[in-house]
Amino acid sequence: MTSIGILQIVVFFGLVLLVTKPVGLFMSRLFQGQRTFLHPVLRPLERLIYRLCGVSEDREQRWTQYAASTLSFSLFAFLFTYALIRLQGLLPLNPQGFGAAQASPDQAFNTAISFMTNTNWQWYSGEAAMSYLVQMAGFAVQNFVSTAAGLAVAIALVRGFVRHESETIGNFWVDLTRGTLYVLLPLSVVGALLLCSQGVIQNFEPYTVATTLEGATQTIAQGPVASQEVIKQLGTNGGGFFNANSSHPFESPNPFTNLVQVFLIFILGAGLTYTFGHMVKDTRQGWALFWAMAVMFLAGVFVAYPAEQAGNPILANLGVESAATATQSGGNMEGKECRFGISGSALFATVTTDASCGAVNSMHDSYTPLGGLVPMFNMQTDEVIFGGVGAGLYGMLLYAIVGVFIAGLMVGRTPEYIGKKIQQKEVKMALFAILATSFLILVFSGITIAANFEKGGYWNAPGAGIANLNNAGPHGLSEILYAYTSASENNGSAFAGITVNTPWYDLTLGLAMLFGRFLFIIPALAIAGSLASKKFVPTSAGTLPTHGPLFVGLLVATVIVVGALTFFPALALGPIVEHFLMHQGTLFSTVVTSFPIWS
Repeated sequence: MTSIGILQIVVFFGLVLLVTKPVGLFMSRLFQGQRTFLHPVLRPLERLIYRLCGVSEDREQRWTQYAASTLSFSLFAFLFTYALIRLQGLLPLNPQGFGAAQASPDQAFNTAISFMTNTNWQWYSGEAAMSYLVQMAGFAVQNFVSTAAGLAVAIALVRGFVRHESETIGNFWVDLTRGTLYVLLPLSVVGALLLCSQGVIQNFEPYTVATTLEGATQTIAQGPVASQEVIKQLGTNGGGFFNANSSHPFESPNPFTNLVQVFLIFILGAGLTYTFGHMVKDTRQGWALFWAMAVMFLAGVFVAYPAEQAGNPILANLGVESAATATQSGGNMEGKECRFGISGSALFATVTTDASCGAVNSMHDSYTPLGGLVPMFNMQTDEVIFGGVGAGLYGMLLYAIVGVFIAGLMVGRTPEYIGKKIQQKEVKMALFAILATSFLILVFSGITIAANFEKGGYWNAPGAGIANLNNAGPHGLSEILYAYTSASENNGSAFAGITVNTPWYDLTLGLAMLFGRFLFIIPALAIAGSLASKKFVPTSAGTLPTHGPLFVGLLVATVIVVGALTFFPALALGPIVEHFLMHQGTLFSTVVTSFPIWS
């Protein structure tokens, strides 16, 4: 590692820490119905939305009604996006003339599910398949509302802890509107203007055909990029306007925009920890969640960064310079942008998989085995390390429920958390949600590997299973495992090296995204309803303190141990064995170079 690289990570974390309280305090006041500094401007618009949509602001919902509203809204979002993709050839703002040929029914299904679930998994190159209208009215809109839906669920769960002997947990439509109108839109406007000032493009021009110095022609794709770029990061969506995502200079032109983008990914997830503490009237509880997340984030980035900086020992033994010097960065620069370097790339990879973002500024498939293991394991923790907007908080609260349950077993007491007894129902729902995503990842990966479809037939266009891998051995296993991890955990990033735009992958990844989203949300809302109906339990001498270092350690251990026990066998056959093979390869390279034929 270099001192500049370490400083970059420290500065980033300092900025996140700096905004956590003000952002969290704003959201706490907003969702408790208190007046904020934006109300004079946005309150009339909020009321107009309620009138147009027939929403009664004062009418609250039981958890079953809240869940039904979430599901019905998501179903409409899926159908709308699917229709927009399939009909783009008949719609305006399509100067490239894209049509149904660019997206088959199974591909449109996969993409519509992807954006509805806040996953933004992309099998396509945006600049070569989707019109400006689809990118804006379809994808950018879903970036806002799918994020707001996750935020609403998190707030509903917090209300479950706040309220006592209550049958309701809020109103989904009100929470959705406020999250979009007061949180996402203002920050997106400011962020888009900032990105534009740095060179991120925003226009509706047809693609430019330029003549190069050699006399060849080149098509330069462009479009309304900045407006989609900021919400893809702020809302932890991740879907890029261009196939190269944030490694494309039109999406992220320089190191400053790179820092802005990783900062946007974390600010709402971090702020929600303070929102939680403020709403439950004990900010220490929120800071405990923050520091549990921070410990895991810092551990991840300081594993990935040195692994990438060390580079590949096989290449080093072949005489390739791998040490950082004044004239070159050293390490593993394969798949990375020179303008970001190793530290900026490793930081981005860690942040985007801590959150359910999935945006990339480098190709994770080209990382060293340990460098690639960090993003994969980050997702397999259910992305509770700050996590997606809302998803990170409600995921961590589910782990907190499991953690205090384990602590209760140790001391022989009924576990308590934030003044509520944690009983059988809450623990079952929390474990169901945690195990559901693990089940989806491992089962879909196993079926895909075992099936090994031959090329040809409906499910193969031009192949599925391991027939679509460009890499054999443990790295090929990692590519499949990463794909289903990313889909089930609603992240959207990919190891690449695997062809996924086939009917098999379109269907199975789509189902993984769908069930991964709602088999977590529904149990979280069920827990919210159960907790809201309970009486307040005063703190006693036997109550486990849940605001100090001991609880932070317990929470971190719960997340890591559950992840390790669930995924260690698969990871051992993928990135871990690949790491040992890479170091064993130093001996192999010595033997190879001893043969005259290679001299």
